Amino acid sequence: MPDHKQEESFRVIDRRPFTAEGELRKEVVDQEEREAQREATVHPPAPQPAPADQAVTAPPPPVDAPKRAPAFENLVRMLGSNAAMVLGAYADPRTGQPMIDPDAARELIDMLDALREKTRGNLAPEEDNLLLDLLGKLKMTYLEVNQAVATQAQAVQAKAKTRP
Repeated sequence: MPDHKQEESFRVIDRRPFTAEGELRKEVVDQEEREAQREATVHPPAPQPAPADQAVTAPPPPVDAPKRAPAFENLVRMLGSNAAMVLGAYADPRTGQPMIDPDAARELIDMLDALREKTRGNLAPEEDNLLLDLLGKLKMTYLEVNQAVATQAQAVQAKAKTRP
């Protein structure tokens, strides 16, 4: 009996934004222009008040101001969640006890610090605020946890010295 299977085919679409030479693909540039036009029609610029004789006008925002990137915000939140986890914010699912690892927390906080340093000037204001707020909270929690761990270690040492 002859086999009458239809040949299945599939199509591969290259969705990378850059060419092999490192330049933006034409489709990406076209897409960005369409999105910018759509954004301009949805959110038209606010009308400027008529200048008074002595009114000081604010400089317009830079045209090439950084835009928010959800992937960047997710990366920051992921690193922050991991740091919070090792600072005892979440319980270990196996034991039910908080996981406290100050060394791992310090490493994650250092990563976020490095990320902020390397992206300075390239972040949207919301991204910079997110990163700054998260770092502030994590550093304060780190100090509190470190002090609690040190106090507990001192108590254990004092108790060990008093035992006969």
